[in-house]
Amino acid sequence: MGWLILRAFIAAAVVVAVAEVSNRLPRLGALLLTLPVVSIIAFVMAWTKDADLPAVSRLARETLILVPLGLPFFVPLAFADRLGLSFWSAFAIGVALASATIGLWFWLGPSS
Repeated sequence: MGWLILRAFIAAAVVVAVAEVSNRLPRLGALLLTLPVVSIIAFVMAWTKDADLPAVSRLARETLILVPLGLPFFVPLAFADRLGLSFWSAFAIGVALASATIGLWFWLGPSS
């Protein structure tokens, strides 16, 4: 149970750090977002839990495929001010775009 609480604390700390830093220094906040901190922590925790290298390798392959498919989420947010979109409308469009690309992969891509 302590390990679960520690993992939740680390994830929360990363989210809070990015939110706080990005208010003052957007470029540094973006850098923190692009660093695969959560992925690194997740891989280490998956390894320490079961020490199952084939499972970690499968997780890495799926992540490698799904990360680019999730990138359309950022497009409407990046251009919201130029397109006259509010945050929530850009956010919703981004979720829809990422859901579509990832959903198509799950539907049409090979099964794992």
